[in-house]
Amino acid sequence: MKEYQSLSHTRWDCKYHVVFIPKRRKRLIFGKLRKHIGEVLHDLTNQRESKILEGHLMQDHIHMCISIPPKYSVSRVVGFIKGKSAIAIARQLQFLSFIQHR
Repeated sequence: MKEYQSLSHTRWDCKYHVVFIPKRRKRLIFGKLRKHIGEVLHDLTNQRESKILEGHLMQDHIHMCISIPPKYSVSRVVGFIKGKSAIAIARQLQFLSFIQHR
């Protein structure tokens, strides 16, 4: 039996397979920040009342199965996650490079 989620007037089970590919497929980013990227993505999906059901961080891209409520458009949620995660990763890279150069 499926476990449906519900809002005030609807019952739903919406799951989407999303693949993120960085602009230049920098493999170094995923090597250094592998654990941090997962935490950032989970935090951002929780902000949009969504949930990552399954995810895989590959060397140069990310696969995720996301459950998104129907009150949010998929493009808005994915755009939010990609934009905010890019900012968080860039900040983390600056922090790591600052520590290494000290």
